[in-house]
Amino acid sequence: MQELKIEAKEDNLYLVMEALEEYIRGQCSDDVRDQLLICVDELFINIAHYAYEGEVGEAIIQMEIREEPKRLKVVFLDRGIPYNPLEKEDPDITLSAEDRKIGGLGIFMVKDFTDYQEYEYVDGYNKFTIEKLLF
Repeated sequence: MQELKIEAKEDNLYLVMEALEEYIRGQCSDDVRDQLLICVDELFINIAHYAYEGEVGEAIIQMEIREEPKRLKVVFLDRGIPYNPLEKEDPDITLSAEDRKIGGLGIFMVKDFTDYQEYEYVDGYNKFTIEKLLF
């Protein structure tokens, strides 16, 4: 397992993305890698923008490749305000962009691109877990 503890600020996104790319190098197709990068980008930026209400806090990202079936598990932890993005209603993607409410599309993509998502509030931490098959 790889763990990255980092200040939850937008400027650090490149460090998170580099860590993910290095960790999964050679483990999956380019399409799967790209979907994972989109998901990790979305989830880290959500923590950076919203978890600490304008302040800078810490984010912990844990990555682990699991077998049978081969998949990547990524856990995002923060001590920000409790919030379960999975409870947010999915956007109506049949509507035009100008007719849709702002927000929610990123989490919708995370749910679409991953095989498993879970949110828990545990011991003062928001814990958001995703898993993606690597084949």
